[in-house]
Amino acid sequence: MPESFIENYKAKHRHPLNRLSHSIGIPLIAISLPLFFFNWRWALGLFIVGWAFQFLGHFIEGNQPAFFRNPLYLLVGPWWLLRRAFGSASSQKPPTAK
Repeated sequence: MPESFIENYKAKHRHPLNRLSHSIGIPLIAISLPLFFFNWRWALGLFIVGWAFQFLGHFIEGNQPAFFRNPLYLLVGPWWLLRRAFGSASSQKPPTAK
């Protein structure tokens, strides 16, 4: 994923509550997609709630979702979240023995 997409995405997701809402919403949407093959009700519920979190975050941030301009941002969001999750986990150094 080109860094310019990630940097633009970060610029539209600066508010902590928007980041939190995306940290909840994106996984719910991702889980809902394969779940549609097994249980439409649960999948639809997770999908709707996930998008509600996303739009709530953008309402708080005061901007529109980036995918309104370019649908590629539908892939950038999950990539951004994975980078945040693994970046923060990898940046934590194990305690050193004294």
